[in-house]
Amino acid sequence: MDDRQGVLASSVAATHAATLVLDTHVDIPWPDTPHPATATRRQVDYGKMRAGGMDAAIFIAYVRQGTLTDEGRAQAADKAMRMLRAIAAAADGAPSGAVFCRDAGEMEAAFAAGRTIAMSAVENGYAMGRDLTRIADWRALGAVYLTLTHDGHNDLADSARPRADLGDLPAIHGGLSPLGRSAIRELNRVGMLVDVSHTSRDAMLQAAAWSHTPVVATHACCRALCDHPRNLDDTQLDALRETGGLVQITAVQAFLRRQPEGGRALASVADYCDHVDYAVKRIGIEHVGLSSDFDGGGGLTDWADASQTAHVSAELLRRGYTAADLRLLWSGNFLRLMRIAANVARA
Repeated sequence: MDDRQGVLASSVAATHAATLVLDTHVDIPWPDTPHPATATRRQVDYGKMRAGGMDAAIFIAYVRQGTLTDEGRAQAADKAMRMLRAIAAAADGAPSGAVFCRDAGEMEAAFAAGRTIAMSAVENGYAMGRDLTRIADWRALGAVYLTLTHDGHNDLADSARPRADLGDLPAIHGGLSPLGRSAIRELNRVGMLVDVSHTSRDAMLQAAAWSHTPVVATHACCRALCDHPRNLDDTQLDALRETGGLVQITAVQAFLRRQPEGGRALASVADYCDHVDYAVKRIGIEHVGLSSDFDGGGGLTDWADASQTAHVSAELLRRGYTAADLRLLWSGNFLRLMRIAANVARA
């Protein structure tokens, strides 16, 4: 490396270090969850976060879709609550300088203090069952968003990927159900964001129009570049721009590159940034962010875990994005939505 290359690398590292780097969707192993303050085989633990300059992560209480029975709903609700408590306890009890944060202000203060930040969210409204009061319970435990569905339809909305093994038809609600609309109103009331990742196209568009706060797709990519049912098409991206929402481009290889029949196409940070570029050009940088879906299917050839997070910043800077752009993409836009949700809840 010559002197000029060394100066450039140093500049990239300094810019990355000065940025509040937030990954908005990180799963956790369950029920056997290695403590994130220790060295683990997880893609994200506190040591890997510090090594890669990932300052904050939203860890997910994920519930797999099951049968729409009272028993199934009750089991899902119990699991989500136990996971939310575990996420908070792991951070608050860690001897590693980690801290659990519940809102944008706490996150920014923790970043300024040099702390490693954990937050939480719930993935799959199946965990709510038919009980809207659970949403306030989640928020009381610190959860900042709810992903309305996962794979398979639930009581709130249709999924982008129906589950044949659960007997799913292509759609059962035509988008959102009446309960789903009520759930969005309750999310608005308590200050949680509405995550439209995994929902059907109709459900996503209806949620964007119905919610009093902008919605977010916390882990999705651009369907124009990769025709996958989990990705957002141009109409969906445009709806996010029109309603003030946000798409967090995610590091799932199948969402970034078309997978050959019976094979696998590897994806890189360059492929990832192609989707960032497309979304920025289509709807504006104020409506685009970044996530990994680590420990839940995410991972690239050169962003394999949290320790390699700086590679994303380096590629974006190489493409001409500025330090101010990185601040928006990594956390600024998501923090703005969190503050809007908090203000709507206080109104």
